[in-house]
Amino acid sequence: MDVLKLSSAFPLAAKIAAVPKQALTFSPFPKTRAPIFPLFLTLNAEMKSGIHTTATRQNDAAFSEAAYEAERLSLDAAARETMAEKSAIEAEDSDDPKAWKWVIRKRVWDLMEARNIAQFPRPVHHRIPNFIAADLAANKLSNLEVFKEANCVKVNPDTPQKQVRFLTLNGGKKLLTPQPRLRTGFFSVLEYSTLNPSTIKEACTSVGVAKYGKPIGLDEKIKVDLIVIGSVAVDPKTGARLGKGEGFAELEYGMLRYMGAIDDSTPIVTSVHDEQLVDDIPIEKLLIHDVPVDIICTPTRVIFTNTTIPKPQGIYWDKLSPEKLGQIKILRQLKSKIERETGQKLPSGPSEKLPPTARRGKR
Repeated sequence: MDVLKLSSAFPLAAKIAAVPKQALTFSPFPKTRAPIFPLFLTLNAEMKSGIHTTATRQNDAAFSEAAYEAERLSLDAAARETMAEKSAIEAEDSDDPKAWKWVIRKRVWDLMEARNIAQFPRPVHHRIPNFIAADLAANKLSNLEVFKEANCVKVNPDTPQKQVRFLTLNGGKKLLTPQPRLRTGFFSVLEYSTLNPSTIKEACTSVGVAKYGKPIGLDEKIKVDLIVIGSVAVDPKTGARLGKGEGFAELEYGMLRYMGAIDDSTPIVTSVHDEQLVDDIPIEKLLIHDVPVDIICTPTRVIFTNTTIPKPQGIYWDKLSPEKLGQIKILRQLKSKIERETGQKLPSGPSEKLPPTARRGKR
């Protein structure tokens, strides 16, 4: 399939493909986590129009699974390449407040490859690792009381949590899952009642979410009872967690906070391999946006962390770089809307270093 046809089928994603995939730059952990600015939760007409356009495309009989998946894989590969270069830059910079995170991530990724405890896709570097026996960890998660009692569960779109998404839908619950890297929208909602036995497994994949999910916006009135999040490394004693370094999970959490869909009491669970458990994530170096976990499920055990790490209160605009903002249309629209309604300009975060491939991509 040529580039012209792919771009025509998915115009928004084609535009995003040319934007560098940057990680968020945040300042050190403060004593308080008051949100930088209040958020008004209604969407403007342009945002709603974009959502309806997406929904129309997804429900169109001409929806091309092959084109969607090819584009998704292409964009993911580009993002990983950019992140690999960015991580190398930050890891070598002793003054970078995120350098220590890359050291831990690389150690875990290297270990999982060396011990062959990961499944496709490989290598695991710059991914949420699809660890061996992820289904066993998912089954343990599904036996948690917080899962059994939940009506709506937000689950990340990564491969190792696919079984969690299946168990959520198969259990008659509402599944809330983000668009990969928020590139085509915000969240999609899937419900068991709209599926059948032949489509429920497909609905747990990225293509299935695009086909069967209902896109929602920031004005959606929804209550999320449980959050399931992927991790690269997690400390069972403190609940401190590291993702793959792109910052999207933190943005998703922040937007749900501003929507009023979650609060401090909403449980956060992660599923990982036992070898992803670490004991050297320094709490004092965590950043304001970092999301801790309350429960860890591995193939062999369930750990309640009793974390005391404060949870983020929303989006911290003064920490959000122009490069990251440039990637995510819904955030740009939201920021513009808040500024129009309040008559005040929201702060912006510092610019991020652009890896060589990101610079080439802008020419």
